[in-house]
Amino acid sequence: MSPEPKIPAHEHVYRTLRARIMYGEMTPASPLTLRGIGAEFNVSMTPAREAVRRLVAEGALIMSASGRVSTPELSNDRIEELASLRAMLEPELGARALPRVHPALIERLQNINNVIAEKIVKADATGYVRANLDFHRTLYLRAQSPAMLALLETVWLQAGPTMRALYSRLPRTLASEKHRTILAALRANDERALRVAIQSDVISGLRMLLT
Repeated sequence: MSPEPKIPAHEHVYRTLRARIMYGEMTPASPLTLRGIGAEFNVSMTPAREAVRRLVAEGALIMSASGRVSTPELSNDRIEELASLRAMLEPELGARALPRVHPALIERLQNINNVIAEKIVKADATGYVRANLDFHRTLYLRAQSPAMLALLETVWLQAGPTMRALYSRLPRTLASEKHRTILAALRANDERALRVAIQSDVISGLRMLLT
């Protein structure tokens, strides 16, 4: 067997930083420098610059006029916008997934929701964000709508640090309770109930941050 092709340095840096941001491993307004990225990944400035450029284009990082790079610190208007995008995209993806939902998938989603409950009890912010997105992505992959899912992941990416900040404000059982409502709609094969349950889940979180 031929060896797997090696991932270019800039792609490795990009994927790693992207995952950190999406899963809330970085808090809002966290600064980054090309020199620091290069030192961490043992790469030159060129791969570091390319990775940052792509993340800025996706809205995962913000670059000021002076060239300072940081994770987003969302305004109230931006939070509302991202919440509205999730409220439009995610119920539609859930509805498209519903005809392809089977008992094994529901069981897998239930297991992920159990993990979410454990992360909340342990106050594991990063684990919570990661498991929460895993719950939604696992369902939406069944929609077989890759363009729509890619757009949604961009929204998740921009909101990652903010979701990390939100964690401390959430009631300890909120996320897993709302997911149980989604699971009930899936078991009942009820599209209308599923849309309502997903919309309630995805907009309640970010809007709790509004000040």
